[in-house]
Amino acid sequence: MSLKALLTASTLKDQAIPFNEISVDDYIPALSEAIDEAKKNVAAIKDQTEVTFENTILALEQASEKVDRISNIYFNLFSAEASTEHQALAQQISPILSAFSSDISLDEKLFQKIKFVYDHRSDLNLQGEDLKLTEKMYKDFSRNGALLDATKKEELRKLDQELSVLSPQFSENVLKATNAFELWIADEAQLAGLPEGVREAAAMAAEAKGKKGQWLFTLQAPSLIPFLTYSSVRELREKIWRANSSKAFGGEFDNQEIVKKIVTLKAKRAEMLGYKNHAEYVLEERMAKDSQTVFNFLKRLLEPSKIAAARDLKEVQDFRQKLEGTSEIKPWDFAYYSEKLKEEKYAFNEEELRPYFKLENVIEGVFEHSRKLFGLTFKPTSSVPVYHSDVKTFEVYNEKDNAYIGLFYMDFFPRETKKGGAWMTNYREQGLWGSDVKRPHVSIVCNFTKPTTTKPSLLSYDEVRTLFHEFGHALHGLLSQCKYRSISGTNVYWDFVELPSQIMENWTEEKEGLDLFAKHYETGAPIPAELVAKIKKASLFQSGWMSLRQVSFAWLDMTWYTSDASKITDVDAFETAATDITRLLPKEPGTNQSCSFGHIFGGGYSAGYYSYKWAEVLDADAFEYFKEKGLYNQEVAAKFKNSILSRGGTAHPMDLYKEFRGREPDPNSLLRRSGLL
Repeated sequence: MSLKALLTASTLKDQAIPFNEISVDDYIPALSEAIDEAKKNVAAIKDQTEVTFENTILALEQASEKVDRISNIYFNLFSAEASTEHQALAQQISPILSAFSSDISLDEKLFQKIKFVYDHRSDLNLQGEDLKLTEKMYKDFSRNGALLDATKKEELRKLDQELSVLSPQFSENVLKATNAFELWIADEAQLAGLPEGVREAAAMAAEAKGKKGQWLFTLQAPSLIPFLTYSSVRELREKIWRANSSKAFGGEFDNQEIVKKIVTLKAKRAEMLGYKNHAEYVLEERMAKDSQTVFNFLKRLLEPSKIAAARDLKEVQDFRQKLEGTSEIKPWDFAYYSEKLKEEKYAFNEEELRPYFKLENVIEGVFEHSRKLFGLTFKPTSSVPVYHSDVKTFEVYNEKDNAYIGLFYMDFFPRETKKGGAWMTNYREQGLWGSDVKRPHVSIVCNFTKPTTTKPSLLSYDEVRTLFHEFGHALHGLLSQCKYRSISGTNVYWDFVELPSQIMENWTEEKEGLDLFAKHYETGAPIPAELVAKIKKASLFQSGWMSLRQVSFAWLDMTWYTSDASKITDVDAFETAATDITRLLPKEPGTNQSCSFGHIFGGGYSAGYYSYKWAEVLDADAFEYFKEKGLYNQEVAAKFKNSILSRGGTAHPMDLYKEFRGREPDPNSLLRRSGLL
C-alpha cells in the first residue's frame, strides 16, 4: 500500500518526503483520492450558512493540501528525475488537475461566499495576512473566470484543459530533442583547443555508453558551452551550435504547432476574461502593470545595449581579422573568438578559474556567505530519503538560537532524466499545513560539470554564479516567516522574484566574497588578488552583447503575447520579424529559439521574461547599498532579510523594497553597473 507515502504525512523527521516509497503507479490513484477529499472539504464550505473568514477563506486555503502535495512532488520530479513512464503520466495528470482547478474557480456558490468576505473585509476587521489572503483569493477567482456566465465558464474550462497538456508536452519534446543529439569524436585531433577536463568528461560520457576510447559531446550545458568556447574545429562548433539552435524545430520532436496552440489559447483565454491580450492579463499582477511599461523599459535598455553590442561584435571581428585574415563571425564563432580576445585583453582564461571552484568548496562558501549575512547554519543529513543518489540534503538552523529553519536539497549534475538549466523549487512551502505553521522544504536543481576519474567537480565561473543565484531563491523560500503558504516565500510578483537570486551573484565578483570559498583544489591556496581583479575587469567585457541577448529574449516573449495570435501562421517567420530590432548577426536558416524557449512555453515566464532585466535594476540598486555600508554589514543584511526575504507576498513589492532601501530603486543603477551609461 505505497499510496500511503503520497496521501499521509510521513513519519520521517519534519515529515520529509519518503521518495523511496513512491512509485509512478501511485500518482493517479493517490490524486483521485486526494481530489475526492478536497471536493468534500469544498462542499462543506459551500454548506455553511454563516460566512466568516475562517470557514471560507482559510478553509479554502487548506481544502486541497493533499492534492497540492502530490502534484508538487509529481511535477518537481517531472523536471528533475523523470523516467519515460513518469513523463508520459503528465498527459493524464495535467488535465485531471486542470479540471479540479476549474471545478473550484468556476463554482458560483463558492465564489459568492468569497465575495461576501471580500466585500465585508472592513466590517470583519480583516488585517495583515488575513486581509492579503482574502484579497488575493478574490482576485484569483475573478481572474480565473468566476465573473463569467455559465456558457463562457464552460468554454474557459475547455481552454484550460487544452493548455494543461500543452506545456508538459512542449517540455518533454525539448528534453527528448536535447537527448537525441550526440556528437561522437573518434579522432583525437578533432579535440583541438578543448581543455583537459572537458576531454576527460567527454571520454567518460563515451565510456558510459559503451564506446571506450571515443569522446561524446551533447547539448547538456557542461558539454555544449565549453565546446563552443574552446573547440578550434570550426565545422564541429557549427554542427553542435546548429543542433542546439534548432532543438524541437522540425523533426520528430517538433514544437511549432504546440507553440501556435499555446499562444492562441492564451490569447483567447485573456480576451474571454476581458483583457486585450495574454500579456495584459499577466502584467496586471506584476510591478510593471502593463505591456507598454515593459516595452518602454526594454526600449530604454535596447538602445545603449545595441550600441555597446555592436562595438563588442566589431571588436571580435577585428580580432579574427588580425588573427586569421578574415573578419567573418558566425554565431558558432562568437564565444570562441570572444574567449581568445578576453585572454589577450586581460591575460585571462575562464579555465584558469576552475581549479579554485571545486564544487564542495563553493557549497561551503555559499553556506558561509549565508551564515555571515543571515546567521544560518547547514548541517548535512543522511536520514532523509532522496530521489537520486546525486542529491545531497541539509537541515538548516538559526546560528543564534539553533531554531530549525527548514530542509534543503541540492541536486547538481546533468542526466537524461532531468531537464536542462537550473531552478529552485519547494517540496513543502512555508506556512500553514493542517493546524500548524510549518517550515519549508526547499530544493535547488542544476546541471553542472561532473567529477571525472582524475578531478573533482570543478565549476566554471558561470556555474558558480548560477549556484549563488539559485541559492538566493532558496533563501527566499527558507527564510519566509508568513502565516499562509499562498503568500509565503517566492509567492511574489514575478518581476520581483529574481531580486533575492540576482543580488547574490554580486558577491562572486568581490574578493571578500570569493575568499570564503575560492581555494585551489590541490594546494588549498586562496584565489590570487590579480585573478579577482581580472574577473572584475572581464565582468564588463561584452556586457553590451550580453545585455542585448537578454533584451532580445524578453522582446520575443512580449511580442508573442501581445500580437494577434490569429494572424500567426508561421512560427519561424514570426520570430524572425519579432527579433529583427534586436539582431546584429543575420538569422541562420533552419534555426529557431521559440521552439525550445522553455521559460515562456513550458514554464511560468510567459509575458514575464523581462523580469530578469527588471529585477537587475533592483539588485544593482540594492547591492550599491551593501557596497556603501559593507558587503557583510549586519544592519543592511537584517533589513534585506526582514523586509524582503521573510515577507513573501504579504505586501506590494515596491513597499517592501522602499522599506528595505528607504526609497524607490534608481533606474540608472543597472546601466552604471554594466558600464552602459
